[in-house]
Amino acid sequence: MLPSSRPKAILFDLDDTLWPIAPVIAAAEVTLHAWLAEHAPKVAQAFSIEDLRARRQALLAADPALQVDLGALRRAGLQAAFELAGEDLRHLDGAMAHFFAARNAVTPYDDVLPGLLHLKQKILLGTISNGNADLEVIGLAHHFQVSLAASHFGRAKPDPAIFLAACAALGVAPAEAVYVGDDLRLDVEGAQRAGLRAVWLNRGGAAAPDGLVPDAICSSLDELLRWLERQLAA
Repeated sequence: MLPSSRPKAILFDLDDTLWPIAPVIAAAEVTLHAWLAEHAPKVAQAFSIEDLRARRQALLAADPALQVDLGALRRAGLQAAFELAGEDLRHLDGAMAHFFAARNAVTPYDDVLPGLLHLKQKILLGTISNGNADLEVIGLAHHFQVSLAASHFGRAKPDPAIFLAACAALGVAPAEAVYVGDDLRLDVEGAQRAGLRAVWLNRGGAAAPDGLVPDAICSSLDELLRWLERQLAA
């Protein structure tokens, strides 16, 4: 490995990389539906949680561009439900605020805080996410020099543009950056296409499909730290 290609920055995915997201979204949707039952009862009576989820999927199928902004997708689905139920749209902002408060109530994996504290002493850190987590609300924003969200950037992973923009914001070449994420297509393939090295954070021990070869596979941030030490020493 040439000295110029030693890592100078690590970029992280967020959901299912730094914290588990499925139980958080499930709980947020239950909380939202309870809020609707109190403040927008026509919507709650007309649409179950599953109905609202199906409506979002239908909207996404009709307009795949909504994948770039999952918050806008959720709002569009909820607004349509309000209109169909004849509910007062003045409650829509409150519903979305209530959902996002619950959506950001994440619990990082045990290795995340010590891992970030260790990494930030050695290397630049950033994040790239297709989701709508708010790192300020979650309390992790201060660990990262750069955080890009697809909803603000206008392009989503695996598009190389969002990876290249994060590298430019950190002042590093793509070959000097490592991307860490849980999704082989969005994270590994997307990062490699942009010229970054990609670490598959495989916390669950899933089997890798044929055709995608991460630069490294780690089961935890502890293992990532050990891998990084080897790269920096090379």
